[in-house]
Order: sequence, then structure tokens, then C-alpha cells
Amino acid sequence: MSDPLIKRALVSVSDKTGIVDFCRELVSLGVEIFSTGGTLKTLQDSGLKAASISTITGFPEIMDGRVKTLHPKIHGGLLAVRNNPDHAAQAIENGIGFIDMVVVNLYPFEATVAKPDVSFEDAIENIDIGGPSMLRSAAKNNESVTVLTDSADYPGVLAEMRAGGGATLRSTRLRLALKVFELTSRYDRAIAAYLSKEAGTGSAAAESMSVQLEKELGMRYGENPHQSAGFYRLTDADGTRSFGDYFEKLHGKELSYNNMLDIAAAGGLIEEFRGEDPSVVIIKHTNPCGVAQAPTLLDAWKRAFSTDTQAPFGGIIAFNRPLDMETAKAVNEIFTEILIAPAYEEGVLDMLMKKKDRRLLVQTRTLPKEGWEFKSTPFGMLVQERDSRIATRDELKVVTKRQPTEEELGDLMFAWKICKHIKSNTILYVRNRQTYGVGAGQMSRVDSSKIARWKASEVNLDLHGSVVASDAFFPFADGLLAAAEAGVTAVIQPGGSIRDNEVIEAADANNLAMVFTGMRHFKH
Repeated sequence: MSDPLIKRALVSVSDKTGIVDFCRELVSLGVEIFSTGGTLKTLQDSGLKAASISTITGFPEIMDGRVKTLHPKIHGGLLAVRNNPDHAAQAIENGIGFIDMVVVNLYPFEATVAKPDVSFEDAIENIDIGGPSMLRSAAKNNESVTVLTDSADYPGVLAEMRAGGGATLRSTRLRLALKVFELTSRYDRAIAAYLSKEAGTGSAAAESMSVQLEKELGMRYGENPHQSAGFYRLTDADGTRSFGDYFEKLHGKELSYNNMLDIAAAGGLIEEFRGEDPSVVIIKHTNPCGVAQAPTLLDAWKRAFSTDTQAPFGGIIAFNRPLDMETAKAVNEIFTEILIAPAYEEGVLDMLMKKKDRRLLVQTRTLPKEGWEFKSTPFGMLVQERDSRIATRDELKVVTKRQPTEEELGDLMFAWKICKHIKSNTILYVRNRQTYGVGAGQMSRVDSSKIARWKASEVNLDLHGSVVASDAFFPFADGLLAAAEAGVTAVIQPGGSIRDNEVIEAADANNLAMVFTGMRHFKH
């Protein structure tokens, strides 16, 4: 079967980008255009010859435009198999003319529900019914019908029509049909996710979940060069989230798979200090290797870097303040993969961009703390709520004879915020709102404590007077005793061990203040 000529087109778009010029070209190629509502007015106001869809259906648009294209003369004209004699006869018998092209994009449901003040009524009105129906009919009959949902495809289709005497290629129609079903699938999932949230089923792990992934960025490779990878924007019960919603890359080479993981880790941790004193977070392999607060950003950087002067090379650094020139010059002395800041002061970008490979990001929005997170296994998907809670001072339970001082409480809370973001098992030493030793990801909590103490000794940080945080309870007193030997004065941990009394007695025997949070923060 030869490629069918495009003689009649149905055009109805919410996003009118490029539609007038596209339709003007269609008219010049002899295509008859039928349209609806606002699209029809736009075309006619531009001097284009276009007829109302009502001239096909013989029925007016009714119910505020809710019903206009849901008609046998529309869907029959789209779905008829052109080389089927029975279909052709029925079309003639019922006065149905073939429609050879559909140009439709949908009501902006996703953009509507993304507005913070959107009403339920507005969301419902932006659920498109006729648009997806026409698109699916046209895409099903891609043997004969060309269907467009994206203005980026207009030039290519016009070029094919000019070259093909008014026809498009079969391969093009098939590719465009695929885009339709990808679009309508994502659209329906976004609606289902919104309604799930409104119905209150989005707060618990439901029996089934709709998740849509759409490629946003290509990755050079995965964790290793032999693994392919990509970054996908996600639509689920929490709405649609993408990298571009939260970050803008101002400079540097393509981001990698590992970069994205580190950006997520750095962004999540720096959020803990939003609105607080100048803070700097240094991430390496998703773990913080240095975090500090100080009166100035430069001092915070120096203190964070002093925690571990080796690991930050090739690391990711995040700031909770606009990056100033003095701090930028200090950071520029070492090799870093990525810098993340809410803004860059005048001249800073010009200076930092001299290193071509370094990526510079602006964090444009607050990262969501709540919602669902997903982890894949070879045998299925794990879904859980994000670890969004953090114990407040009022929730701490002092379990020792000695009460923590105000200074110790400040360091304990600072340590607890960081501890949540370190791989288990975690032991973290903090002093004066600066990490002094980080023990992460060990099979034994005692080993994590040893590593943290060793790292502190490597950079001559004295642990006397520091506090210690543990992401889960001390199962035995030995971990706490090791901290006491190092000079710790206060401890923060979840509690909940069957040996809590032994641990508390050991703390009392060493004049330590210890608080329980009642909440652990395992991070696998």
C-alpha cells in the first residue's frame, strides 16, 4: 500500500506553539483544515482558511466545550481501514469522510496540578477527554493517519509532505504513533496519581502504584563504563519530578550516573541547614566527608575541609548561601567535580568556569523531603516513604544522670541531622558544629567508631569535648566506651536495645550526657 495523501487535517491544540505557521504550510499543500474552539479562532484570526469541527459532525460544541469531538463522524473518519471495502462502504453510507492527519496536544493537566494553589475543580477541568481519544484513534490507524502531538515534529512532517507529494513515510507515522501512546500513558498516570493523593491513598503503600519514567538526560554510562544508564523524570502519587525542576547546570561537562547520586546526597543534606548559619557540605560517594557551620561561608568551608583533607578531592560541595568570591577562591584550590549553590556572587562564575570539566549547579527549588522513594532489585521494586522526619530538641529524652549543656545540645542536634544522611552503620563525631570524624558503611558499629577516630587523628582533630551520634542503638556498651575513651562528653542515639540499661550505666560511669531520639536512621 502506497503512503496515503494528506487531504484533511483535524487541528486542536492547547499549546499553540508554531501552529499557525504549520497550518499555513498545510493549506499551501492543499490540505483542508478543521478545528475547534480557541484553536479555530487563532487560525481564523491569522487569516487562515479553517472550518469548525461542527461542519463534520453536524452538531455544536456543547457543555463548555466538554463535548465536541466525541462523535462517530470523527472517530469513524480516523479509524476506517482505507483498503477495507466494508469500511469504505460504511463510511459512504454514514456520510463519514476520512481524516488523514490529527494535530492535537492535551490540556495542561500536569502543569495545572503542579501549581501550589490549584483547586480540585481546576484540576478536574484540565483532564482532557476528547484529545486522548482522537490521538489514540489516529495512532491506532497509523497505517493511514499521521498524528502529531509535539510542535518539534512539525518541520520534519512538512518536509516529508513536500518531498512525497503530500504524503508522509510509514516509518514516520509509526514513530509518531509511538509518541502518542507514551504521552497518553504518562497523562493518565499523572491523573491517577493526583486523584490517589486527593483520595488519601497516597499516604500509605497502596496495593498498586502507577509510576511513569520518561528519559530526561542521557548518561555517558552507569556506575562503571560497561553499564549503560539514563536519568528519568518520575511521575507517581507525588506528581512529576525532574532534575530540571530543582537544578540548573550552568557550566561543565555532561553529568554522570554517579554524579546524579552525589547531587541527590549533597542536595538532601544541605536542605537540613536551609535558613541556618552559613553551612558547607562535602560529599564523596554519597557520604558526607565534611560538614560545618560558621559565621561566614569561608570559615564553614575551611572547617568542613579540615575534617578530611584527602576525600574532598573529586568531591561534590554544596552551600546554603550564595557562593562568594573569597570562598570560591579557597574551594578553587582543590579539584572538585561539582559545586552546588543557591546563587553565585558577581564574578564567581567567570573565575570558576576556567576549569572546563567542573560542573556548576544552581539549586533553584527546595528538594522534597516527603513522598515515596523507589529502589529496584532483580526480583521487584521496593517502595517506602522517604526518611523525612528528624527528632526535635523537645523530643529528645535525657536518659543519663547528667543533663547535656546547651553547647552539647547544639552539637548533638547538628550531628543528628548529618547522621541521617550517612550510610549505616554510622558513627559521627562532632565538635562546635563541625564534623570531626565520620565512620560510615561498616558491618560493625565498633569498626565505624574506629574509622571515625582514625580519620580524626589523621588530621590532628582532638576528639576531647566532642559529641557522638549513632544512627541506630548501641547493641552493647563497647561502642559507647570507645567513644568515652576518645574524649566524648555527650551522645545521641535512638535507644531501643535490650541492653539500653547497660549502655546508660556505662555513660553514667563516664560522666557522659546521653539522649535518646526514639527514632533510628538506617541508610542502606
